[in-house]
Amino acid sequence: MTPSADFTVNSCTQRQTGPVRLAVLALVMGLVAVPVMAQGVYRIVGPDGRVTYSDQPPPAHVNARPVGSATANTVASANAQLPFALRQVASRYPVTLYTSTDCAPCNSGRNLLNSRGIPYSEKTITTAQDSEALKRLSGETSLPFLTIGSQQIKGYSDAEWTQFLDAAGYPQQSVLPSQYRRPAPSPLVAVEAAQRAAPVTNRPQTPAEPVVPVAPPVLNPSGIRF
Repeated sequence: MTPSADFTVNSCTQRQTGPVRLAVLALVMGLVAVPVMAQGVYRIVGPDGRVTYSDQPPPAHVNARPVGSATANTVASANAQLPFALRQVASRYPVTLYTSTDCAPCNSGRNLLNSRGIPYSEKTITTAQDSEALKRLSGETSLPFLTIGSQQIKGYSDAEWTQFLDAAGYPQQSVLPSQYRRPAPSPLVAVEAAQRAAPVTNRPQTPAEPVVPVAPPVLNPSGIRF
């Protein structure tokens, strides 16, 4: 991947498909036993204006908001089209794929999810804020990064991803309805457009009307009337 000038580059990782069954099995047991909500990250603005990210919800008085919350309604709308059994699995163990451009393992992971008909959200890492938020979630900035419920998988391994998806209960072949439309990829950190004041147009000035001097009234001390 070509390094960017404004933030640390995210390395793409192809996981080796060696003897990882015992480690995967232990994690799979945790995946099946404890259904949890999708992992989130919060953007926190401190009193000094400094922006930080955390995967822990801050106190109520702290100025914070969930990152990427703008796409939640889109994902919920897409999942409403799923068959009941698949919708239940996607609700208990939502899948999120974190990718970047020029990342071959990211493409491999995306192809695997698409071929199995896995409903997932895709978050792109393209800015320094995206990179910082990803590091808060995974502890590093390597990609691809996959979450299935609370489980985190760093790097791409066909065998490992397949075992986790099977354990979560996702079908091995696509059962997506023909009308299903996958949500479009979105940045991990939503960019808020700055509100700009409307430009002041230079309007031609209307020439001032000439001032007509007012003549003083003529006094008629004689009291003559006409």
